[in-house]
Amino acid sequence: MTAHTRSRALDAGDSALDEFTERLFGHLPRADQRRWARVYLQGLLTTPGKKSVRRLAASVTESPTASQSLQQFINASPWDWDPARTELLRWVEERHTVHAWTIGQVAFPKRGEHSVGVHRRFDPAAGRIVNCQYGFGLFLSLGGMSAPVDWRLLLPETWSADPAMRRRARISPEVAHQTPESLVLELIDSIAARTSSVRAPVIADFSRLNGAAALIGMLGRRGHDFLVSVPPTLPVSAAGLTHGAEPARSPSRAPVRTQARTPVRMPVRTAVHATTAGDFARLGNTSHPYAALHTGPGAPPQRLRIHSGLVRVPGGETGVPGAQQTYRLFGERRPGPGLRGGPVWLTNMSRHRMDDLLFLARESARSAAALGTLADEFGLLDFEGRSFPGWHHHMTLMSAAFAYKAVPVALRERQEYAPPLDVRRSA
Repeated sequence: MTAHTRSRALDAGDSALDEFTERLFGHLPRADQRRWARVYLQGLLTTPGKKSVRRLAASVTESPTASQSLQQFINASPWDWDPARTELLRWVEERHTVHAWTIGQVAFPKRGEHSVGVHRRFDPAAGRIVNCQYGFGLFLSLGGMSAPVDWRLLLPETWSADPAMRRRARISPEVAHQTPESLVLELIDSIAARTSSVRAPVIADFSRLNGAAALIGMLGRRGHDFLVSVPPTLPVSAAGLTHGAEPARSPSRAPVRTQARTPVRMPVRTAVHATTAGDFARLGNTSHPYAALHTGPGAPPQRLRIHSGLVRVPGGETGVPGAQQTYRLFGERRPGPGLRGGPVWLTNMSRHRMDDLLFLARESARSAAALGTLADEFGLLDFEGRSFPGWHHHMTLMSAAFAYKAVPVALRERQEYAPPLDVRRSA
């Protein structure tokens, strides 16, 4: 790097970005690595359109070799991304209350067969089978926005078992094929071990996971509060209720905005029978329906009827001999012909008020919105490298750039933030 290029890369922008870069990437052993981390971050923050390495380098430096050096830093330089992600997590936690840990899923469309982990799979967003990489991200839900702090890439068995493919993609020996359920659990275990604040509820979409019941049980055994959308075909059994007032809310591990509600007496539900989560949510066996006003960009309010009840899940046991975990299951019954339902949610926070649970459910949509912003403005889908370390390096720097820009905005707006749902009990 020439003296002119170095000066431009480090002096452009304000000193806050220098301090931010030093905190997250100060563990890198060489000064040139830290400089290129700064260049990459600035490029992600300022380059319009596609965030290719060539365009990032050209937007920040005038060196004709900058693109090659930046490519080397991202794809070939053997630096550890875990320390940077740990510092990013703590940097966000220091500035904002975390309401939930949310798991997001994303497909990265690819051409050819050489990008690490690429395979063909059905993408619900596209509605067809695509050639892609597939990954999971962990987002900190900050009440109004979500910030990614950790990632996992799904490595199919064909990639894990082929020595030539592993060598070409620079996959380290300790990395092996894992199921989607294992990757989700690994993300949650990782943040639980690194967080400097109180554990937050886990929010995730398990609706397309074959091992949803087992994963629910594992989260419970680890002591996590959780709210997850489940497959409509998930077997459940209705749990009996006793006559009396609505149970009081148990102490929450995360601050959740609530509104005062008048306790309502619930009918006795003693019948226990097997059904599916989708049928339970749509066809009855509910303890008390709710009406909710959902609003969206440019959309008029829509009144939804929320059906809720207590269930047990075969395969979702807590691991305590003789104990059966009771969960709250709820879903929407939308107006119109036929039985049209939205996501079916399951939670072990069964004593929380429904407006609290709906508030948390909306955080899942916020992580999906954050993925859209990452794709449009921060280069989520623009990584052109093929190596396993390169993918993680790019995702780490992209997450850092997003947090640097978005978290201060969320910090300024949090005093004015209110839960996005106006939930009232139906008559």
